[in-house]
Amino acid sequence: MILRHSESFATTERTRAQIAHAQDQLSHTLEDLNRLATGLHPRALAGQGLQNALAELARDVPIPVDLEVTSAQLPPRINAAVYFICAEALTNTAKHAAASRATVRVSPVDSRLNVEVTDDGIGGAELSRGSGLNGLADRIETLGGALQIESPPGRGTRLAAEIPLDDEAS
Repeated sequence: MILRHSESFATTERTRAQIAHAQDQLSHTLEDLNRLATGLHPRALAGQGLQNALAELARDVPIPVDLEVTSAQLPPRINAAVYFICAEALTNTAKHAAASRATVRVSPVDSRLNVEVTDDGIGGAELSRGSGLNGLADRIETLGGALQIESPPGRGTRLAAEIPLDDEAS
């Protein structure tokens, strides 16, 4: 509100441009803060379960997302990890991949949970380039799992996480 008010009193184009830039930065900061607050405790996950939370997440992505979720009842910490893996991967797809479609697959296989997010974008994603992907790798490793990224330039990206299921999962 203060920035909008100040803009009306700006006397030079440079000042108006600086105020507009500050408004843009503030808007992005508020979006990031909102994502962080949601990320600390995703309400949809707590209230609706993993499949519904992922469906809600997919609706917020500006490209079509195919969901294939076939998971049993999972411990809350694994549900949260899966949610954040998918959220980060879909956010990266929307921001950087220039993709027209993405797919999320979550399925238990033997004593592990496989999570895969793929897109048909431009590829080129690397763990070494983004703190978000490094954060995902760390989150998965704390659960005893592993993260793989395949992202050849021009051929889309495949992010695959494998998380061990302990006796808590049924």
